[in-house]
Amino acid sequence: MDEVRTRPVQWAPAQPTTPDPDLPDRIDRLGELLSGGRTLALTGAGISTDSGIPDYRSPGTPARAPMTIDMFLSTAEFRRHYWARNHLGWRHMDSALPNAGHRALAALERRGALSGVITQNVDMLHLKAGNRAVLELHGSYGRVRCLRCDHQISRHHLADLLEPANADFVSRIRGRGAIEVAPDADVVVADTTDFTMIDCQVCGGILKPDIVYFGESVSKSVVTQGFSMVDDADALLVLGSSLTVMSGLRFVRHARRTGKPVFIVNRGHTRGDELATMKIDGPCSQVLTSLV
Repeated sequence: MDEVRTRPVQWAPAQPTTPDPDLPDRIDRLGELLSGGRTLALTGAGISTDSGIPDYRSPGTPARAPMTIDMFLSTAEFRRHYWARNHLGWRHMDSALPNAGHRALAALERRGALSGVITQNVDMLHLKAGNRAVLELHGSYGRVRCLRCDHQISRHHLADLLEPANADFVSRIRGRGAIEVAPDADVVVADTTDFTMIDCQVCGGILKPDIVYFGESVSKSVVTQGFSMVDDADALLVLGSSLTVMSGLRFVRHARRTGKPVFIVNRGHTRGDELATMKIDGPCSQVLTSLV
């Protein structure tokens, strides 16, 4: 068995780039290329930053070390640290509202111009905006499951269990003032030793958010469904993703292998730029609003 890796994965922000100076013309051209077909959207964290949800890679963001699956499974202390940070921060994501980019994608789906959305985000904002054909590639912050018996509960229900057990912990942390919000429904807090965890009420097993952690694989059934969505579309539109991880890049490569055009809208470079039929360096919300 491989040794459990508990060293944090460090994510550094991308190098800043200059938005396209001819952005309006490029948006018009993108609209012409997408006109008359059914487009599939592949979205990343960059589409949700306008909703107040930070990401890992945008220029100017601090370097972060997210929890990996190996860390989460290695010790109870790592799990306590994760759940403490999540308990303090998950409602920030829960209260976030769809921005103009999310609403534009929902409008395109209603018009029949968008066949669906594959999202790398766990924030549920596409569903809140009204999109129906949504594949949550990395899961959802709103669900929690047991790693032993697979029993699932909502994140709201878990909060009802955690809150009375951690009133003193919450009071202590919030007494310090403002807390920095981090990606993935957590906050930046170091001292979490007095946080009380809750185990599965059915079997006593370990509870984990229904989220794909760094170092964890997306299930084969989800990947297969994603490939099918690419096959059913006429074009793939990547929005707000640097395509750093293979979970999203595989769909770009599949689209090109099957002869589908790929269009990328992102602030900064992506791993898929060389595969793109057209690349736009600009804000997702502005581009999508103009397309609608």
